[in-house]
Amino acid sequence: MLAILSPAKSLNTNLNVDHSISTTPQFLEQATKLVEMMRGLSPSELASLMKLSDKLSALNAARFEEWKPNHEVDGLLPAIFAFNGDVYRGLDAPTLDSRALVRLADRVRILSGLYGLLRPFDALRPYRLEMGTNLKSKTIRSLPDFWRTDVTNALNRLLNGCPLINLASNEYSAAVDLKSIEAQVISPIFKDLKNGDYKIISFYAKRARGLMARFIVETDAQSADDLHGFDYGGYKFAPAFSKPDAPCFIRDPGAR
Repeated sequence: MLAILSPAKSLNTNLNVDHSISTTPQFLEQATKLVEMMRGLSPSELASLMKLSDKLSALNAARFEEWKPNHEVDGLLPAIFAFNGDVYRGLDAPTLDSRALVRLADRVRILSGLYGLLRPFDALRPYRLEMGTNLKSKTIRSLPDFWRTDVTNALNRLLNGCPLINLASNEYSAAVDLKSIEAQVISPIFKDLKNGDYKIISFYAKRARGLMARFIVETDAQSADDLHGFDYGGYKFAPAFSKPDAPCFIRDPGAR
């Protein structure tokens, strides 16, 4: 099986990791086109477009200006260590053992507004470009439209009939033509008990997606049924809340 994740807005930039394991993103030509478009925007235009503070817009304007297609250089962080959001705190890649890291490289992919589709150890340059950003471009209608064909084709080549585990947000999974995926697509749901009812709580659900990715690579999960054994973070499979392509996992407050 292959799992897809969303990236994170927050980035680590000074981690001490083994850079020798880094790989090169496969869609650098397309990423370069997007960077050139973003370089045409002033910091104030970036702030308006991406709803950033003045400080963040200045930082990201500088990042786009300094961005280079060459990713085979020292000092660039692998994506799985660079992203620093709730999903990646759930995954906690630095604590995986060597066997799980090998499976991680094979079985996890990260959707990206700038890079399209990243392997876990693809080196990336610091950036911010969310998939839902309205580019207001005459040539690119939206980032999901820009990426959909390349990303969907790349996933189909990787899947070879194995299930796709969609652990990405709706914003990012829009870059995949899920109807054209040549395999079963499984979208797990994570709910926590709140006020007497099980609900999707964004903060917890994001972390649970990372925990599920960790479960897949640590347990060598192969099938949809294998996912039902997911019990990380106090979650348990809930058949009554589940559908074949949308298994639901629930958790009570005491299990957090």
